[in-house]
Amino acid sequence: MTDSTIATLWRYPVKSMMGEELNASEITINGVLGDRVFACIDNENGNVVSAKNPKKWPDFFAYRAAFCEAPQAGSLPPVWITLADGTVVRSDDANINEVLSAALARSVSLKNLAPEKPNLEQYWPEYEGDSNEISNEAIAGDAPSGTFFDYAALHIITTSSIEKLQSLYPEGRFEMRRFRPNIVVDTQGQSGFVENDWVGKTIRIGDVRLQITDPCPRCVMPTLAQGDLPNDPAIFKNGIMHNKVLVPFAGKALPSIGVYAKVLTPGVIRRGAEIIIE
Repeated sequence: MTDSTIATLWRYPVKSMMGEELNASEITINGVLGDRVFACIDNENGNVVSAKNPKKWPDFFAYRAAFCEAPQAGSLPPVWITLADGTVVRSDDANINEVLSAALARSVSLKNLAPEKPNLEQYWPEYEGDSNEISNEAIAGDAPSGTFFDYAALHIITTSSIEKLQSLYPEGRFEMRRFRPNIVVDTQGQSGFVENDWVGKTIRIGDVRLQITDPCPRCVMPTLAQGDLPNDPAIFKNGIMHNKVLVPFAGKALPSIGVYAKVLTPGVIRRGAEIIIE
C-alpha cells in the first residue's frame, strides 16, 4: 500500500500524562525517542501510576509533560511537568517527589527506570462493585526491560479508524488525543478499521521498518476527560466495542483500536512520510 502517510507523531515523556505533538522524531528500539521515559511509582505498593485507574488517580490526565529541550539519543534532558493547577516543575528538581505527592494526595516517586516486574492497576467499569473491579496488570510484555510501555514500544492508529468511530457515534468527540498514539497514519480515503489487516505485516517508512504485532485492546482511558474533551463512557460502548478482534498476545477477541508495533530498523521519520505495508 503506498497511499498512506504520517499525519503526525506524539511522545509522552511521563507515562499517563499528556504529551507533545511532533513533526519528526528519531525512532529507536524503544520507540519514539523520549517516549514514556519517566513514570510515577506508587510508594504504597510499587505499582506504576496510571490513568487506567481513574478512581485512584482522578485527574492524572490534567498533568502535562514536555522536554525542556529537544532530546538526543543517549542524552535525555529534564522534563517540564505542568500540574493540574498550572504549577510548572522540572523532573530534576530536588523536591520533585514531594511536590508530586502533595499534588496527587498520595506518596509517589518519579522514576526513569521501571521495576523488574512492572505492574499497574486497571479499573473495569463493567465490574464496578465486584472484587475484580480493579485488577493488577503486568506491563511492557513486548517492550524492552526497564520501560514503562503498556505492552509494546510503539502504538499506531489511522485516521480512517477515527472516522469510523465518529460515524458509529456521531454525538461523541473522537480525537486522536483520546487514544494516545505515537504515530497517526493518514489513510487518505480508506474506510473502516484498516489497521486490523496490518497485524503480522511490516511497515516501512523510509529506512525505518516496524513489525505490526497485535491490535491495541482498549480500556476506560479513551472515555476519560482530558483538556476540553469531556468524560464520555459511550465512547466505549457505542464506538470501540464495534471493533472486537483477535488479539494474539491475549489469545482472545477484545475491543481494540489501533495496533502495536516493535522496531526492526531504527531511524528518523517525519510528518508527511510515505507508509509502505509489506
